[in-house]
Amino acid sequence: MLQQLVNGIALGSVYALIALGYTMVYGVLRLINFAHGDIYMLGAFMAYFAARWLGASNGTSFFGAAAIFIISMAICAAVGMTIERLAYRPLRALPRLNSLITAIGVSLLLEFGGQMTFGPDFKPFPPIIHDRPVLVIRPDTAAAPAQGAWVFEAGGAERAHFHAGGNWGLLVSNVQIIILLVSVGLMAGLTWVVKRTKTGRAMRAISYDMRAASLMGITTDRIIAVTFALGSALAAAAGILDAIYKPTINPLMGVLPGLKAFVAAVLGGIGNIPGAMLGGMLMGLAETAVVAAGKSTYRDAIAFSILIVILLIRPRGLLGAVTEEKV
Repeated sequence: MLQQLVNGIALGSVYALIALGYTMVYGVLRLINFAHGDIYMLGAFMAYFAARWLGASNGTSFFGAAAIFIISMAICAAVGMTIERLAYRPLRALPRLNSLITAIGVSLLLEFGGQMTFGPDFKPFPPIIHDRPVLVIRPDTAAAPAQGAWVFEAGGAERAHFHAGGNWGLLVSNVQIIILLVSVGLMAGLTWVVKRTKTGRAMRAISYDMRAASLMGITTDRIIAVTFALGSALAAAAGILDAIYKPTINPLMGVLPGLKAFVAAVLGGIGNIPGAMLGGMLMGLAETAVVAAGKSTYRDAIAFSILIVILLIRPRGLLGAVTEEKV
């Protein structure tokens, strides 16, 4: 269970980054951007080509990895702004159903356009960060069972040592630590932008009342475009982190993670940034708990089971607030 807890935190961090994009766009436009999961896929592919362009096919330095992240996130931010400008902005004054159908169409365009552009096959993601154990805790097989002795290994420990010790052990890899640190850093940065900057205050004003914000001099089109850019950049980072963790990519890799991250956003309270972080973590922990219970075939079904339960019991989500609307 300790091992699955570590795995769940790493997976939940990825879900939380994707869920933040959903919740930001919904908070500003009341729109579910179903193309968001495919931006996650695009981020992984942009990192794949950036790594090949930079010659990082077999590992790279810290600055090389940072350059790959920045290039991919910048490209996906530009794609997110382009999608908003061409697909969503012309429909803003129309009923929300029009935008929702358009979001599904954009999602299909990115998925099957990706198959045509990148090819439908799975591609091995270059190991820009080599996965190695940082800490291994395993039973001491040489000791008597009654003694319950444990062996702690760090640094150069091999995965084989962990597996040789049986199921009662814990392995923490450098990739899992990097996923957690990068995710927490990006979440903290986004929280600072929303809470402490002029652009963030404008986002909050638009989410409260777009028309009033426009009358107060806020350039709503620019702020909405920035919102899409930030959400898309976070999705790209999530795609890269997940591709490093599970080093294969394909054009349909964003379908299930995108849907699960949407469930995470609903679970935490759609439109609520801390709720998206909490929902992502809980979703990752729930999925790995199902695997730990020996029911790995249900790992995808648990997300949609949670969605049904949360809509029945607490539709506003765990951290969502009850809002009153005057009529």
